Amino acid sequence: MSVGTISKVLVANRGEIAVRVLRTCAELGIETVAVYSSADADSAAVRMADQAYRIGPGPAKRSYLHIPAIIEAARATGADAIHPGYGFLSENPDFAEVCEAEGFVFVGAPATVMADLGDKSTARTLMAAAGLPLLPGSRDPLDSADEAAALAEDIGYPVIVKAVAGGGGRGMRVVRESGDFAAAWRETRANAAAVFGDDRLYVERYLDSARHVEVQILADHHGTVRHHGARDCSLQRRHQKLVEESPAPGLSEEVRDAICAAAVRGAAAVGYVGAGTFEFLLDPLGRFYFMEVNCRLQVEHPVTEMVTGTDLVAEQLRIAAGLPLTLSPDLTPRGVAIECRINAEDPTREFAPAPGTLTECAFPGGPFVRVDTHVTPGYTIPPHYDSLLAKIIVWAPDRPAAIARMRRALTETRISGANIATTTEFLHDILDHPRFVTADHDTALIGAITEPARIGS
Repeated sequence: MSVGTISKVLVANRGEIAVRVLRTCAELGIETVAVYSSADADSAAVRMADQAYRIGPGPAKRSYLHIPAIIEAARATGADAIHPGYGFLSENPDFAEVCEAEGFVFVGAPATVMADLGDKSTARTLMAAAGLPLLPGSRDPLDSADEAAALAEDIGYPVIVKAVAGGGGRGMRVVRESGDFAAAWRETRANAAAVFGDDRLYVERYLDSARHVEVQILADHHGTVRHHGARDCSLQRRHQKLVEESPAPGLSEEVRDAICAAAVRGAAAVGYVGAGTFEFLLDPLGRFYFMEVNCRLQVEHPVTEMVTGTDLVAEQLRIAAGLPLTLSPDLTPRGVAIECRINAEDPTREFAPAPGTLTECAFPGGPFVRVDTHVTPGYTIPPHYDSLLAKIIVWAPDRPAAIARMRRALTETRISGANIATTTEFLHDILDHPRFVTADHDTALIGAITEPARIGS
């Protein structure tokens, strides 16, 4: 079977997102290819796919980030489309361009759009032109520390220094006093050059007490753009999300409609195609500001799927095949969904990675509980990749019931092994925090917590 012109998909990723994409392809009758590094030779994705192809050793630069190896795997296996998942090459415009040039359908945004929106400075300029509100700051990359420091004084502290090519919570530094600015600028520039190969920076006002709200959009090749509601992703540590939910709680209907309309307007203005996420910050007065666009499927996409009944991967494939969106423009989310990320990290050691071999691995079940994972008992967590082990997602008719269901699901979760630590207990404590229960949380909440034992105090 096929979806339009797509009959065999190569999944250029690993872990739970590779499993996630493979499952939808199987339901659609599309043949699949899993690529894998030597560290993932016995992975769930390798076992599930119709074909598997080794692309290199464990380190990502020599496997999942090695474009020639992935293209060769697609040629050798007869794939006609490549799904990048999230992370790795998913927002790399060069990869998208190479896929198209080699005759493979890239399941994602066009390379040119990805390049524009991946450059944070260009994205700010484009979104401002589309009428989206921005935090005070520089539109263009700043040339020197002195120029940036002068702008910071004009904006007023605190400010945040960001890498133009940054993403995923990396390449940014909050500066609270003018005396700290020069060092922060220097260190962020060095980090951006090392991580992204691009040392350009910009500066904008930093909101201490902000909500992080994002809008899921889908856009086809025929000019149709639809939003799938708003998600709240405010519970983060070091700009990495831990808990997400949809719909975003505590927003007035007026604010929610305005944010979703802004995302649709921004996507249409740049000719966006595919699944994408427009991210915003809300200040305590409910004013929202454009932050960035993620030109890919988000880790937290399941909460949107749970409240809308939409398979976003299936929609990605339909769009990539050139088919029009068939979704209703009046799609209304139903109920509430919450996602918790189970990471192999030790919250008592500032979330330090805790790789090892799992001796026990049991996940929850029951009504309206979904677990996206790639791990089983005996699985050895490789040291080369992200620490995400699983995502637990629950749905309920209302928010109190969804919180109760997630508490129960986390209580049922059992993951252990030599040197293994996870975020499971920490997440349970977060759900009990009064500010989360009342939807009064913001991006500063977890950072203000010094020890998991104090979270409920």
